[in-house]
Amino acid sequence: MASRQPTPLEAALAELRAVVAPVTFPLPLARAAEQQRAVTEITRQLDDYVLPRLATIDAPLLAVVGGSTGAGKSTLVNSLVGRRVTTPGVIRPTTRAPVLVHHSTDARWFADDRILPGLARSTGSRDDARSLQLVTDDSIPPGLAILDAPDIDSVVSENRALAAQLLAAADLWLFVTSAARYADQVPWDFLHAAAERSAAVAVVLDRVPPRAMAEVPPHLGQMMSERGLAGSPLFAVPETAVDAEGLLPVAAVQPIRGWLAALAADQSSRIQVVQRTLDGAIGALVTRTPELATAVDDQVEALTRLRAEVDHSYAEAVRTVQVQTTDGTLLRGEVLARWHEFVGTGEFFRALEQKVGWLRDRVVSAFKGQPPEVDNLKVAVESGLESLIREEGDAAAERAEASWRANAAGRALLERSRVDLTRASPDFDRSVERTIRDWQGAVLDLVADEGMGKRSRARFLAFGVNGIGVALMIVVFAHTGGLVGAEVGVAGGTAILAQRVLEAVFGDQAVRRLAETAKEELDTRVEALMAAELLRYHALLDAAALDPETADRLRAAADAVQRARADGLPTGSTGPADEPALAAAEERLAIAPPTVTQVPYAPGLDDSDPDADVLDAELVEPAPVRREDRR
Repeated sequence: MASRQPTPLEAALAELRAVVAPVTFPLPLARAAEQQRAVTEITRQLDDYVLPRLATIDAPLLAVVGGSTGAGKSTLVNSLVGRRVTTPGVIRPTTRAPVLVHHSTDARWFADDRILPGLARSTGSRDDARSLQLVTDDSIPPGLAILDAPDIDSVVSENRALAAQLLAAADLWLFVTSAARYADQVPWDFLHAAAERSAAVAVVLDRVPPRAMAEVPPHLGQMMSERGLAGSPLFAVPETAVDAEGLLPVAAVQPIRGWLAALAADQSSRIQVVQRTLDGAIGALVTRTPELATAVDDQVEALTRLRAEVDHSYAEAVRTVQVQTTDGTLLRGEVLARWHEFVGTGEFFRALEQKVGWLRDRVVSAFKGQPPEVDNLKVAVESGLESLIREEGDAAAERAEASWRANAAGRALLERSRVDLTRASPDFDRSVERTIRDWQGAVLDLVADEGMGKRSRARFLAFGVNGIGVALMIVVFAHTGGLVGAEVGVAGGTAILAQRVLEAVFGDQAVRRLAETAKEELDTRVEALMAAELLRYHALLDAAALDPETADRLRAAADAVQRARADGLPTGSTGPADEPALAAAEERLAIAPPTVTQVPYAPGLDDSDPDADVLDAELVEPAPVRREDRR
């Protein structure tokens, strides 16, 4: 038998699930936790209800009985069935594992994982919240299944989550509350959610004292009307004694039983209920998905901002090194002293203008002899450059950490880090040393390649590779923008001397080109060094695994579902030939409650009166809705 092809709506919803399921909100932004729960709720509702129900529109109507702790849900279910199928108790939480009761001819619809695929099936009583106990009872009419859910306000969080999951998988909510707790906030949160997605809901007001029958049910009906549930039936069950089996008198539950039986017997009405709830659920998914997209945008924006902050911190470190390796800052202290030793004494600088030729000869003789001072100068240059880069690396780390620490998103990332981001990495110092040595080697290779030309080879050999290389480094550091006072003259003299030595070997144009190339080499290596440090922060940002295109995919998936939804929902088969069809001109509500006569309260009736248990349930008609209040 050929497999069934999904409808366009099913395909769009399946795509929506594929896009929503992997969405995460790693940063603790406002409403991030709420939106993460929404991801779970949307995925579960698609798995537990929407997709299975679309694929099996003719499946029995699933009525989930939910409500507050101690409201009497299990007692009501047992009383509707006519025997004990679920165990009520006095120890909270009263209902732990969900119980689903169905007709024997409908067993095929529930034995597999068509609905609630995350719950294991069992046929015996179990105390496992992640299993679904299946009970077959032919007192339940075909086409209807009743599920007793855990308490929505259970003290066990797992039970609360399961209750919400089961209610989201219902075609019909049979919501049970008590006369003492009907105004509690928790039940109304669930009822409000049902009203927002146009779910089919019936409310059972349980344990109503006989004297309160004239006041409490009408008040609850008014509250329902004011909160968008004006069309939902309200059944009032009087407080009464139970029999030896723990069942309510037949008269107390007959209106509810009769209403459910009438609903189950009419396939057209069942389909209308299913379509109403299903369409409302799909509409809620379409509404909630763009909210997820907005939350994803907020996360991406926050990550982008954090990335920009650390990028700026390290870009500033690179810029500072670039400036201080050209403004003469490095031509101080040890470097300047070693340069003096290398070329002779400080008298050279004072005689620079008058005795340039003599000075040049002196320098040439010093270079040719390859004195040990050249190595000392090289080490001094290396040490000064190392100190500068290390300081800027630590400063960049401090700036980056401080900027992240200033907001919750950044603090969350810092707390996840396994390394100390308040300072440079432990290997940074060794990396700096290696970078500078590599740069000095590159400079020596540069001058060696340039010095082996035919025209300058003799002069180059006269000065030596190390001497020329150190002179080129001095020229790179020679600009005096960062020096003041006497240092300007000293550094200026240093630069002029080194440059004239190089010009004597290579010529003016070559010296400028060599200096620019050496500086670019240094800048590139410093950028790579700082980039390696920056990767520590980028690794945290990348671990968030937020795809900037996720928000667009969410919106596109929601739009596709909305377009497919506009074509209508499946109507199912026409049903058996002997099932009465509605007349063409007849109007009928999706949930059509039978007419129930209210039993008037007799003054003087005591709650302890043994006849009190024969009071009939009452169907309270909610206040009419004005035309202008309709949506």
